[in-house]
Amino acid sequence: MRCVITTEGFGDMVFDLFPDLAPVTVRNFADTAKSGFYDGLAWCRIVKGYVIQSGSPDNDIMTDSDWHIKGEFAENGIENPVPHIRGAISMARDDGFDTAGTQFFVVHQDAGKLDGRYAAFGQMVSGFEVLDAIAALPTSGPETWNKPVRMPVIGRILIEE
Repeated sequence: MRCVITTEGFGDMVFDLFPDLAPVTVRNFADTAKSGFYDGLAWCRIVKGYVIQSGSPDNDIMTDSDWHIKGEFAENGIENPVPHIRGAISMARDDGFDTAGTQFFVVHQDAGKLDGRYAAFGQMVSGFEVLDAIAALPTSGPETWNKPVRMPVIGRILIEE
């Protein structure tokens, strides 16, 4: 399964998704993308050298989604071998293990500390220059969860099965 995230003014990031390794997470993300939910949302958190994050219904990472899924990662009793290396796509969540819903992030630089703690479900195969360009944008700083000064907008997320 493949996913193409188009960010307006930046271009495409293409990911291979792994439904065999994180089936609940991939199905949730694919269904949410196919519904058009992500179209027009922004990358609302940017931490250069770490992650870029999107999927909040109102572009505020503190806003919860209307549903939650089972967290597919080792700390929650589910083996998931997908590493949080540069270009991995993974689900964001609250402190609770089963609190992921719509928010997701892309790893900018290797972040092994996330392995076993978050549900990675795919890996970027092209578009690293887009990831780098988004990660380089100025933010308002950690006191606002690294909200970008000017949020880059996701035009569309296409799922190819």
